[in-house]
This record gives sequence, structure tokens and C-alpha cells, in this order.
Amino acid sequence: MLQFLTRKGQAGTSARRTDLLGQLSAPLRHFLHTESGGAGILLAATVLALVWANSPWSAAYVGLLHTHLSVSVGGAVLAMSVQHAVNDGLMVLFFFVIGLEVRREFSVGELTDRSRAVVPMIAALGGMALPALLYLLFNPSGPQAVGWGVVIGTDTAFMLGALALVGPRFSTQLRVFLLTLTVIDDFVAVTVIGVAYSDGVALGPLLVAVAGLCVIALLSRFGAWRAAPYLLLLLGIWLATLESGLHPSIAGMAAGLLVAAREPKRSDVEGAARLVRAFRQSPMAEVGDVARRGLARAISVNERLQTSLHPWSSYLVVPVFAFANAGIDLRGGVLADALGSPLTWGVVIGLVVGKFVGIGASALVSVRLGAGSLPQGVRSGHVLGGAGLSGIGFTVSLLIAGLAFDDSAMRDQATVGVLLAAVLATLLGWAVFAIAARFGQRDADLPQHLSTDVDAARDHVHGAPDAALTLVEYVDFECPFCSRTTGVTQELCREFGDRLRYVVRHLPLPDVHPHAEQASRAAEAAARQDRFWEMHDLLFARQDELEYEDLVGYAHELDLDVEQFMRDLDNPEVARRIREDVASAEASGAKTTPTFYVNGRRHRGPHDAQSLRVALEQTADPSRSASKEFPAE
Repeated sequence: MLQFLTRKGQAGTSARRTDLLGQLSAPLRHFLHTESGGAGILLAATVLALVWANSPWSAAYVGLLHTHLSVSVGGAVLAMSVQHAVNDGLMVLFFFVIGLEVRREFSVGELTDRSRAVVPMIAALGGMALPALLYLLFNPSGPQAVGWGVVIGTDTAFMLGALALVGPRFSTQLRVFLLTLTVIDDFVAVTVIGVAYSDGVALGPLLVAVAGLCVIALLSRFGAWRAAPYLLLLLGIWLATLESGLHPSIAGMAAGLLVAAREPKRSDVEGAARLVRAFRQSPMAEVGDVARRGLARAISVNERLQTSLHPWSSYLVVPVFAFANAGIDLRGGVLADALGSPLTWGVVIGLVVGKFVGIGASALVSVRLGAGSLPQGVRSGHVLGGAGLSGIGFTVSLLIAGLAFDDSAMRDQATVGVLLAAVLATLLGWAVFAIAARFGQRDADLPQHLSTDVDAARDHVHGAPDAALTLVEYVDFECPFCSRTTGVTQELCREFGDRLRYVVRHLPLPDVHPHAEQASRAAEAAARQDRFWEMHDLLFARQDELEYEDLVGYAHELDLDVEQFMRDLDNPEVARRIREDVASAEASGAKTTPTFYVNGRRHRGPHDAQSLRVALEQTADPSRSASKEFPAE
């Protein structure tokens, strides 16, 4: 029996069993789940505020928001109302998390490939400029005109929550596109808040804030891995910015942008693993503390701060903000006055029509002109539906409304406009998605089926060529998760025997694994001497040693014709074979490694032995139900 599988392990994917997010990076999956989950709490807080503000106990609601809080240290006193503390205090944490996410996306996330960012960036700018212009058409002058910033933002949490309710059943790729768009949207919106809606600036405190930001940049530059110094500096920068007259939101965003994000280094990950094994062998407090620090060092402080703070931001800060700002007393003709005000309708038209046309037209025209392309699986109807939902401004819109209008009547009119726009934008998105579905534009997801059938004469097949079950894996020989799944596939091959054929195809990811393509060539060069599986095994066993001279050494170790092997490493036919596999991966929706296909259909969720076993058994016997194996979570 071929010894192509020697290591035990489990794939590194932690997607939910019924989700379609398995092909995304773990940080992005976490971000999307947290934002979507927070939308329900945000809606509940909004409804509670409106009900309380319009109840017989509305005076208690107003009294709560105007309750004064104060903190004194020596002769220094910081005093503000509850509403002020929420808007200018707690919201700094929200904008800090946004800054962290923007930095991560540009460093290691969706915006790393600038070509993929062009269309969302153009769409975001169009979706901010047109709403502002439409608002100013309704309110060209006077005190109402300063409210143009109310219509430029999109609430990510509410939008993703609405997408889950009214969007396509499978919308992973559309969600990524919209998240990329709102990252840029948030960045511009916070800049506008800091520049256009701040009071006169005091130079002394501003210099203190700038000095604090410089210290954060230096800590990040020199790899300070503890989170506490960054948070303490954020607190100091917030106080200085508050004293300077600038809105503190810009301090939060700027601080987050300066905290670097990076992919984990293999040496750090392996070192952390050794420390954890040491703790397992000697479970003492001091050994555990060292292991904990080793694990922390392996992950960038940016991602650790996001993981820790994002749930607090989505589940607490933003709902508390909504509770403190959405409670308008609509009695006594307030609602009638708002519905008759050009300010209200400027907000509604700006958000609903402006976002829909601005984002939709900018995205589709930029694609038509060749500036970029939409994500695979996303079509024009999906873009327009997402553009409709982007009219849900809410968090940023309410914040700017509070900053733009000193007059309470104008502020109430703007708030009514924001709330009405959220309802209408959701209905617009639902209608557009329904129309798009009628024209065949249903799922906004990656392809689900293998584009090229398995060819036993071409593909690398282990098992009976005519087996009833087929498991295809796209691999990258430098990917640690691929290495861990070798034990999984070994177990499955033993269990299913002649019923299963296991197929390996190449998907090297040179952007993150610089030796992957060369390793794939080595496997194909060995295949020309009928030793593919032996080389496959060696490459995964020695992932840290994939230099050219290492590969030649492996050929010698396997008793290959080394000269022929070296010639085949540079053989154009070998390179063409790998390109064909990569092209089939792209056409099949495989974006990351490992990606599995069970009898031609992409496997969703974890790729541990149990999950793949269930998928294979369901293929063999469709009457089996996944819910029996995986109860709802």
C-alpha cells in the first residue's frame, strides 16, 4: 500500500457546520458572524428606546440620558452626561475596532490585492458623494445644510443582518464585497466627522494626542505584543482629543490604523506549539504562563485586540449608543412635523436613493469600463440589492445628526429620516433581490461543483479508479492545514476501502507560501517517474525545508533519476499541468487550501474526519440526514 499519508491532524477551519464561510479567513468569518449577530441586539435596543420615549414614563428616559457623571483625580475633573459619555466615550471603542479592521484588511485581508479593492472603493465613494448631493438639493442653505454628513455612512451590523433576512440564501461573496465597501465607507465617514463636525481645535492637547499616536506607531513598529500598552495609550489619546475640540472618533480610528496586522510566522506558531506541549507534560502555573505568552506572541496584537474588543463593540457599545440616540418622542405633532420637513426627506432620499444609485451605478460602470471586476459569484442584481441595503445608515448617521444639529427639532427630524430610511432601504433591497432571483441571479456564492471531472489517466488517484465515492482535495504543499488533513484522508481511505478514491490536485498560493509552486513542480517531476505519492509524503513531512536543494535531496532519497528530476522541475509541461489544476480550482470555487469536493460538490464546513465521513456517507446514501449527525447549534 502506498505510504502517502503519515501524519495525523485536523484541518484548521472552524466554520459553522451549516455555514458557507469556510473558504474565508478566520478573522473575516469572526467579523461577519459578530456583526450579523449584533444586529438583533441593535434592533432590540432601538425599539426599546422608541417605546420608552413614547410611553407614559418618557421623562425617566430623558432623565437617564441627562444624568451627569463625573470622575475627578486630584484637581482634574471629567464631567459629562450619560448621552455624552456614550457618544464621545464608548463610541471611541467602536471606531478603534473599525480602525483595527481597516488596517488588517489592507495588511493581510481582502484589500491586500489592490485590484480587488478598486470596484468596492469606487462604489463606496459614489455611495457617499451622491447621497450628500441629493441631501443638499433638499436643503441647499441654512442650518439644515450642515447635515449632509448624516447620509454618507452605512451601518455594517444592520446591513449584514438585513442581508441575512432578505438576501440570497447563499451570499458569502456578496457579504465580502459589501464588507470591503463599508470598511472604506467607515474610514471616510470618520474622517468627515473629525474634520467637519469638530469644534475649534486647542493646539496643546492636540499635540499630546499626536504624541500618543506616535508612541502607538513605534510600539507596533517594534513588535510590542502586549495589548495593555495600546489600550492605555488609547485612553490617554481619547482624553487629549476630547480636550482639543476634535471629535474623539477620529482618535479611535487613527489609533486602530496604527496597530499593525501580520500573518502568524511559522517559527512563532511552532514555538507556541512546543510550549503548549511542555505545559501538557508539566501542568504547572509558571509553565502555563509561558505557554500563554507564547500563544499571544504568535498572533498579531491587531487581531488579538479585534477578537477581544469586537464583541464588546457589537454587542454592547453600538446597542447602548442606539438606545441613547434613537429614542424620539413622536407625540405632540413631532412625527407630522418631521414628515413634512425637507430635512427628513433629504435624509431619506439621500440614504435610500443616493446609496442605491451611487453604489450600484459606480460599481457596475467601473466594471464595464474595466477598472476591476466583481467577486466570483456576484452579479449585477446582487450588487444592486446590496446597494439598496446600504441605505441603512443608523449608527454613523445618528452620531453625525447629534453633532450637526444643536436644535432638538432638527435633530429629531434627522433621526426620523434615518429610521424611516432603514425600513425603506430594507424593503428596497428585498425587492431587488427578489427581481434578481427571477432572472436567475440567486446565490451570490462561489461555484459549488467541480468544474473538471476526475480523469484517472491524468489525475493523481489513490484507490480504485472506478470507486463509487470520490474525494478531491486541492492542496498547497506549504500549507500547514493541508499537512494536518493527511491523517484525516488516511483514516477515510482505510475506512471506506475500495468504495473511495482520493484525488490530489494542486493549488499553490505563492502570495502566502513562497515555496508552494516549486514544491508542486517537485511532486509533478516525481510523478513522471511514477513516485508522486512518495514525494507528496516527503513534502508534507518536511514543510519547513522546501528550497531547491532540499527538493533535489528528496529526489535522491527516493532513488529517482536526479538529473531527469532537475530537468522536469523546469519543464514547461510540468508548469502547464499545475496551471491547469489552478484554473480548475478557480472555476470550481476553491480559493483556499485545503478545499475538498465530495463526489464533485464542494464540501462546506470543517474538514475533520467526522465531517468528511458524514458527507461521503450522505453521498452514498442520500436518505441520511446531516441534522442527525450534526444537531442544530
